[in-house]
Amino acid sequence: MDKTPLISVITINFNERVGLERTFESVFNQTFQDFEYIVIDGGSNDGSKELIEENTEKISYWISEPDKGIYNAMNKGISAAKGDYLLFLNSGDILYKNDVLKSCETYLCNEDIISGNLSFVENERNWLGKTPETLSFYRFFTDTLYHPCSFIKKTAFDTFGGYDEEYKICSDWKWFLLAICKKKATYKHIEITISAFFVDGISSQNTDLVKKERDEILLKEFPSFIQDYAVFSEFKKKQFAVKDLENKYNQLLKSRLIKFLKIFGFFKNFNPLYLK
Repeated sequence: MDKTPLISVITINFNERVGLERTFESVFNQTFQDFEYIVIDGGSNDGSKELIEENTEKISYWISEPDKGIYNAMNKGISAAKGDYLLFLNSGDILYKNDVLKSCETYLCNEDIISGNLSFVENERNWLGKTPETLSFYRFFTDTLYHPCSFIKKTAFDTFGGYDEEYKICSDWKWFLLAICKKKATYKHIEITISAFFVDGISSQNTDLVKKERDEILLKEFPSFIQDYAVFSEFKKKQFAVKDLENKYNQLLKSRLIKFLKIFGFFKNFNPLYLK
C-alpha cells in the first residue's frame, strides 16, 4: 500500500482456525478499501498458519511465531501497524456488516479513542453492548470499553504506551482506564454497531482472574478508590443474584404447571423476591 492507510485492522490468533476463518470472511468482504490487515499468529499448529498462507494476497502483514501471551501479540500488531487508527478484531470476532468500515470513515478524524457498539453472541441469544456518550471512572467500575468496537489512534499508543504484558486478561481494560482517567485521552462515541463478539473467549471464562487483575491494577494506580471498588463489587454481586432470581421466577410463571395451578386457584400473587 503506497499511502498511509486510514485504518489498521489487527487480528490476534492462536490455534483458532475455525474462528479465524469467520474473522477473515468478515474482513475480506468489506466494501471499504483504505485499510491494511495485519495478522499476528502465535505459532499455531491447528492449520491456522496454512489458512493465513492461503490468503496472503489479502493480508498486508503477518507473522506466525511463539509469543508471550495475547498482549505481547497485540503489541506486535501495534508495532507493525501503519494506519492512523487501529482496530483489534481478534480471532473469532467479526465486523458487523460488510460496509461497517465505510460507515465509520467520516468519524475517524481527531479523537484518541472512537468507540461504537458491540453485538454479543452466545449460543442462540445475542445482546447489544453500547458504549456511553461520555466516559468516567464509574464506567470502568462497572464495565470497560470493548476493543473489537474501538478505534484507537496510533499516536495514542505512541504517547501512552502499549499494553502491559504483565497481565493475562485485563491489560486492555487497564490501558483504557489510564488513558481516559489519568492521561486525559480524547474520546467520542458513535452510534454504529461495529463488531460482533462471540462469548467463548478467555475473559468471559475467567471471571475470578478478571477480578484479581482489576483489583491489582486499581490498588496500584488508584489506591484511594480501592475500598469504594470493593463495596461496589459486593453490591453488584447482590444485584446480579436478585436479577437471576427474578429471571428464574419469570420463567417459572410461564411454566405449564403454574398456569394449571392458577386456573384452579392454587397459585395467586406470589413473588419470592418480596418475602419478609
